[in-house]
Amino acid sequence: MTDLVLVRHGETVWHAENRYAGLSDIALTPRGIEQAATLAAWARGAGLTAVWSSTLGRARRTAEATGLGVRLDERLRELDFGQGDGLTAAEMRERFPEARAAFEADPVAHHLPGGEDPREAAERFVACLRDITAAHPGGRVLVVAHTTAIRLALCALLGVPLKDYRRTFPNLRNCAITEIRLEAGHTAFLQYNSPISWSSS
Repeated sequence: MTDLVLVRHGETVWHAENRYAGLSDIALTPRGIEQAATLAAWARGAGLTAVWSSTLGRARRTAEATGLGVRLDERLRELDFGQGDGLTAAEMRERFPEARAAFEADPVAHHLPGGEDPREAAERFVACLRDITAAHPGGRVLVVAHTTAIRLALCALLGVPLKDYRRTFPNLRNCAITEIRLEAGHTAFLQYNSPISWSSS
């Protein structure tokens, strides 16, 4: 049994315009840095066994704010949005309207042009979570990653159709707490999208 605390990185400079940030290396805003500091304060009393992070800078910087040793794994990176990277939804509708409409209808069967297949992203992310579980049996591990990758992994682990990830989990707040428990192939959902001030250690 291992408890995994899944956290989206702090706010980035693309947040205000809701631009899709896939593999681009986007800086944290001053607010994002503050969110990371709040997460760090929580982490010091959370009984963590380890901290793992995506290799992308926004996640790595958020994780490193804890002051704890951070293990990086590229499998925790965000979904590659291909031609949608750096664009807003409105801009996508202007540049490739048919592809965007298909994506909104089924984001898995019709992922964004040039982007990563969400099924493959879910597989790599879940494989990493299972490796983390094996490496820290009985532990509580902080995993700092990204909104779409986390939501896809939650669907995969909880038996929710991947195509419904945008509807089932419409929002993941920066540096909020989502916690699951993995044990013998089973997944328990402990909390979702909880502000740090509401989270117990």
